[in-house]
Amino acid sequence: MYLLEPVGLSESDNAAYVALVGARKVTAAELAKLVNVSTASAGRSLRRLTDAGLVTRLRTRPTRFVPAPPEVAVEALVARRQQDLRDLRADSRELAQRLDETFPTIRAGLVELVDGYEATTQHIAQAQLGAQEEVLVVDAPPYLDVSPVQNLQELQLLERGVPYRAIYDRSSLEMAGHYDFMMECVRAGEQARTMNAVTMKMLIIDRKVAFVPNVFGGGETSSALIVRASPLLDALLECFEWLWAKAVPVGGDPADRDAGLPRPGEPTQRDRRLLALMATGMKDRAIARTLGITERTLSRHIHELMTSLEADTRFQAGMQAFRRGWLRPSGEDGRD
Repeated sequence: MYLLEPVGLSESDNAAYVALVGARKVTAAELAKLVNVSTASAGRSLRRLTDAGLVTRLRTRPTRFVPAPPEVAVEALVARRQQDLRDLRADSRELAQRLDETFPTIRAGLVELVDGYEATTQHIAQAQLGAQEEVLVVDAPPYLDVSPVQNLQELQLLERGVPYRAIYDRSSLEMAGHYDFMMECVRAGEQARTMNAVTMKMLIIDRKVAFVPNVFGGGETSSALIVRASPLLDALLECFEWLWAKAVPVGGDPADRDAGLPRPGEPTQRDRRLLALMATGMKDRAIARTLGITERTLSRHIHELMTSLEADTRFQAGMQAFRRGWLRPSGEDGRD
């Protein structure tokens, strides 16, 4: 850092002042030779230094310039700059007060950017724990943790009786552990649905505040926008309800809540789990990976399931399972 940088003078001005202190008395042309710049450039530096009180112009022919003593001139310049900053601070406070009086909603912070992983996760966790009425979720990439993780706050709130409605991006359920995370929440009371290629990731709490990523798409993010009560929040709510109406309900898994053996004519735990996975629209490879079996074994299980349901196609199997009560949309078994 050069000497005069803190008081807003350029490096060329600094070089001119240092050279002038050494030469004591020079013309613009002489100074230009000392600092190896054009006479015009040296003249501009001299004007700025004179305005700052660091140089005095002598009424001589030719015009010469002399430096003010550094210990006096710089101290005075610093004091002047400090006063300017104090005046700026006072003016900014007055402007802020006028804005509060004239446009109170602008100062309320209808949209706020939270930047950084820790700050974003803390805001989202605190907002969820304060929910009283309902939490709406569109679960889709990008994820703060790169890959999905269990929402521990949701499990606490479901236990407390706060409803959750969640729409899951179907392809994201193929990520390691994510389907199991979803089903744990479904068993705890979450109403879940799935859609292909969901991009409108969001979290809306009590219809009063929403969190959306600062970018949509597949890349990871460590920032979020907080949207408070406003027409923009209303638009996000409308968007969620539109997606909810289009999404496919996720089958509940009552067998996981009942460790007893199935009664005659009822599906096994494996059947229910397989039906729930098929209902999400996941491809066979992803289903097999989720179940930890080979695709060949999966094909055999599906064939056995279709035989037990007396179905020739998967669509028929789904219809038969629904009619028999084997596959219930989450929230239809008295939990909502």
